[in-house]
Amino acid sequence: MRNTIFLITLLIVLAGAILMQACQSEQELNYARYYTNGKQVYEQHCQNCHGNQGQGLAKLYPPLTDASFLKINKEKLSCIIKYGLNDTIIINNSSFTGQMPAESHLPDMDIAAVITYITNSFGNKQGLYDVSNAEAHIKACKE
Repeated sequence: MRNTIFLITLLIVLAGAILMQACQSEQELNYARYYTNGKQVYEQHCQNCHGNQGQGLAKLYPPLTDASFLKINKEKLSCIIKYGLNDTIIINNSSFTGQMPAESHLPDMDIAAVITYITNSFGNKQGLYDVSNAEAHIKACKE
């Protein structure tokens, strides 16, 4: 009898632990969706220049591995992606002068997803950047 009660209790505890592990918060699910979609956008539109590991290409294309640059400029990233860049930027004490083409055809949702991906890959961990962030930052850079 004791063994039966013990086994039932153990099964209930294990089942509860498994259910709690399986349930993700809405924020975790959103992050996973943005990250996964962002990876696909990155592979289609960014990887040829910035590399499969965000390493960039010599002095031609900047790396996406500098977490501090991405964090400091996070509000500008959506504008850079949407409208391109024709300026000199400094990353890891290296200057990059060139033109990044505009990806104006990308919807704001895809821009948010790719920013979530690059700011959480290649050694970066900066959390979710959702479409409302992208919309606000794109609107602000047009003004």
